[in-house]
Amino acid sequence: MITASIVKELRDKTNAGMMDCKRVLAETNGDIEASIKLLRERGIAKAGAKADRAANEGVITARIAPDAASGILLEINCETDFVSKNQNFQDFVAQIADGLAAANAPDHAAALATQHGEYTIENTVKAKVVEVGENLQFRKYVRFTAAPGGVISSYIHMGGKVGVLIEVGTTQAATAGHDRFKELVKDLTLHIAASAPKGLSRDDIPADIVEAEREIFRVRLIDSGKPANIIENILKGQIGKFFAENCFLEQGFVKDPDTTIIKLLEKKSAELGDTITVTRFVRFGLGE
Repeated sequence: MITASIVKELRDKTNAGMMDCKRVLAETNGDIEASIKLLRERGIAKAGAKADRAANEGVITARIAPDAASGILLEINCETDFVSKNQNFQDFVAQIADGLAAANAPDHAAALATQHGEYTIENTVKAKVVEVGENLQFRKYVRFTAAPGGVISSYIHMGGKVGVLIEVGTTQAATAGHDRFKELVKDLTLHIAASAPKGLSRDDIPADIVEAEREIFRVRLIDSGKPANIIENILKGQIGKFFAENCFLEQGFVKDPDTTIIKLLEKKSAELGDTITVTRFVRFGLGE
């Protein structure tokens, strides 16, 4: 006989719905461990059926190594804001992040294939579907390992709606421990979160994006009646403005728009007696 107490025990261990718990307990003759395994397997199966449902809520989180020599940024999605704010879901994302930080997975494909207990990370996320009742996706993951003298840092904004991972280079080991350097790195991550640059420099902006912007500007200029012989010169200025608005190093610093990021780095380098560079960054926006 399946008693209320054993159903409660299974619910406490899995957070699955009462009817799901009753069904699997009946199928396993009250075997708790077999029931947990069956629930997970059914979660993996159900994930396929729910995969086409939009999952644009969730949590972005980061983990930085104690020596700041490496770090990860990841995003796990669900369907509703209600689930994303649920402590159980947030704890689940934290466990996945902790596991991946320890596993040193270099990229998203490797992260999905990383073993997490009985299952891979990919199937662990799918198995959670039966408990949550929503489509879940492990959408994005990146890992940075710093070059010698470099520091990895992160920033999570709006409770996990936006996340930033950055590598900042130095030439002197002592710089990384300086309070002004730490403040600078924090400011840089805040700037990226707020300004959403499309690339580090002009070389990082895909040519097709630049060309699409150029054509938009050209059509506007033609429609405005500008003479053909001056349109190309005007276009150069407008594309330059586009780069200034979208290239991290050319953007005006969010706390002081009159100072570009490159000028800020030069100023802080002089103050600290070092050469500080931003090697790379990534910004995740939830559901983007």
